[in-house]
Amino acid sequence: MKSDLSVANNTAIVKKLASDYGFSFCGISKAEFLESEAGKLEEWLKRGFQGKMSYLENHFDKRLDPTKLVPGAKSVVSLIYNYFPPEDENQRPDSYKIARYAYGKDYHFIIKDKLKLFFEELSEAIGEIDGRAFVDSAPVMERSWAEKSGIGWIGKNSLLLNRSLGSYFFLAELIIDLELTPDGPIKNYCGTCTACMEACPTDAIPESGVVDGSRCISYLTIELKDDIPDEFSGKMNDWMFGCDICQEVCPWNRFAQPHKEESFIPNEFIKNASKKEWEEITQDIFSEVFRKSAVKRTKYSGLKRNIEFIKKEKNKAT
Repeated sequence: MKSDLSVANNTAIVKKLASDYGFSFCGISKAEFLESEAGKLEEWLKRGFQGKMSYLENHFDKRLDPTKLVPGAKSVVSLIYNYFPPEDENQRPDSYKIARYAYGKDYHFIIKDKLKLFFEELSEAIGEIDGRAFVDSAPVMERSWAEKSGIGWIGKNSLLLNRSLGSYFFLAELIIDLELTPDGPIKNYCGTCTACMEACPTDAIPESGVVDGSRCISYLTIELKDDIPDEFSGKMNDWMFGCDICQEVCPWNRFAQPHKEESFIPNEFIKNASKKEWEEITQDIFSEVFRKSAVKRTKYSGLKRNIEFIKKEKNKAT
């Protein structure tokens, strides 16, 4: 059992390193079974809100218990990394839209590299520790851990909201066998606001804090490998990869601050391409433009499918 002084000292080291590596916020939770989330997750899956994302049905126990991911884990360190763009490419009417998180290089690699160095420096500072780093890449309920750690609260659109930054940020975690001082959760500041629920064109937010993934534009344009169902015709609002509508209308994003991460700056094609250029994009150009991008997930065929679906709905309207 570590002394209170050493636990406090180690906690201070973790928080300082988080800041040194460019994370805007760092919160700590005790690594334990997420009992309050078990029923919610089971109900969400029962309602079929995962759509065809069958991988979300796997590793139920691991999603809820961090000690099954890291045996002997004592703490979950939750981190926020800002991606709000200095210039908004989605404001150009003559272009299709990409979710802001995918403007630049794939965040998985950028943040994972930072976490690797973070972990190494932490081990140097306090001695050998065991643990793993996660960036949206394993069965970790990152928003639940982030809320538990007090770096934000889960909004009605199911995203984590932070009073200083809004919601345009990535979440990452270190699950480690190091005892640290946990932070407590904070109040939910959504109040009676339902802007995100009302703005969603596909009615993907049926109730507060619950998203029907199978109706979300992000799911339809990225995760869904089949044809986009006709019921969503006329509702895509030019989004060809992901969607930010529920974030755009959120009052807390008035406080979003431009990021300082060079890797997240979009390339010239993303900055300047017209709808016509997107419609005529070739496999070679796609491979070059999105060589190190999260957009690769939808593949060339997926992006073309999304653009064709949007074009088809526009043609029906005219």
